[in-house]
Amino acid sequence: MGFFDLLSNDIGIDLGTANTLVYVRNQGIVLNEPSVVAVEKSTGKVLAIGSAAKEMMGRTPGGIEAVRPLKDGVIADFEISEKLIADFLRRVVKHRYLMKPRVVISVPSGITEVEKRAVRDSAENAGAREVYLLQEPMAAAIGVGLPVEQPTGQMVIDIGGGTSEIAVIALNGIVNDTSIRVAGDEFNDAIVNYLKKNYNLLIGELTAEDIKIKIGSAFPLEKELSMDVRGRDLVAGVPKNLKVSSVQVREALTETIDIIVEAVRQTLEQTPPELASDILDRGIVLTGGGALLRGLDKRLRQETNLPVNIAEDSLTCVVRGAGKVLEDFPKFIKVLERSRKD
Repeated sequence: MGFFDLLSNDIGIDLGTANTLVYVRNQGIVLNEPSVVAVEKSTGKVLAIGSAAKEMMGRTPGGIEAVRPLKDGVIADFEISEKLIADFLRRVVKHRYLMKPRVVISVPSGITEVEKRAVRDSAENAGAREVYLLQEPMAAAIGVGLPVEQPTGQMVIDIGGGTSEIAVIALNGIVNDTSIRVAGDEFNDAIVNYLKKNYNLLIGELTAEDIKIKIGSAFPLEKELSMDVRGRDLVAGVPKNLKVSSVQVREALTETIDIIVEAVRQTLEQTPPELASDILDRGIVLTGGGALLRGLDKRLRQETNLPVNIAEDSLTCVVRGAGKVLEDFPKFIKVLERSRKD
């Protein structure tokens, strides 16, 4: 370990729409918190960040608002994002380091230059010395342990909270990719809208997420599931209980899943034939929180006729990829984009 390493600390951040994960070099994943900030509306004062703020969602009094500063994988509220990143960095960087940390942040592959600058500026203002951007599908592939530097094609589908990234990777680069802003959040919205439209039942975002996790599926299940859902009756205006089955939830999710399936098809159509034959051998790797939706791998297998494998610990693939980059910086320097001050 060099003298320089003792002075500073390297940090990898998976800045997600739903959750933010932080990896510290030589320590592993040290933080996994919801990307939510509770703010006092009148003063703009931050009251809570992370899990404590998420618990307030949909339950706050008029003067307090629980905000998710990232929308569709990119920064929607600059000031609050900065506070979120600064708070998380403060939690993981102890004051024993003399220098500010070097930070690798994963970003969606479809991100614009303006959005990149917002990510970089947020991290620099929050206390980063150098900021490197790493595209999410590349981070996920490295996190899963795929040999991204080889000429053989690898296909990764990373379904997060805000974006789904579908990419074919070879020779340390993304050969072609489709980044769509349809992912876990849209699954939640679809469940909310379905119950509203069909049963006049209004539920909150946290309840929708709970339904998705407990009984959501993309493919018929061997044994269908059901659960009781509480919400508000839109006609009578009183609280109401409803039994919802996994068949109904699957129906609610159909359109959203179709959009992801279509994006996978498009990516495959644009893949050079040599790499397409590699994918036929190796199959597709599914990562991100969306990979946990029951039967999504089966649905993709049915649609593409390709083997589909769910990465183990799929929620942390992206941040583990950022971590591997930190542990072996010279090897992975080619996959990073150094953000310079313009």
